Amino acid sequence: MKAVTTKDMCALVTARAKDRIRGSVRLEMPDLATFYVDETGAIESDKDADITLTANADVFYDIAMGTQNPAKAFMTRKLKVDGNPMRALKIGEILSTEG
Repeated sequence: MKAVTTKDMCALVTARAKDRIRGSVRLEMPDLATFYVDETGAIESDKDADITLTANADVFYDIAMGTQNPAKAFMTRKLKVDGNPMRALKIGEILSTEG
């Protein structure tokens, strides 16, 4: 994985999520930042959301690039979900495909 910055990750998540995510999701990356994501895109914030996904930045980056399956990341405990797991998988699918 390339060294990803907070700005790069925010732009990448926004590009994937804008006008596609319904509700809100919090992406917690302990090694980088926490993002609040909704239909307007991503911002760096620890604001509460409908669902929280937690993983290292490289896991989220790989999901966004399509090289990590979100369901497999969850099953192998690379990705933690706080909230509805089915909704989390849908969000994972959105983040792993271009709009």
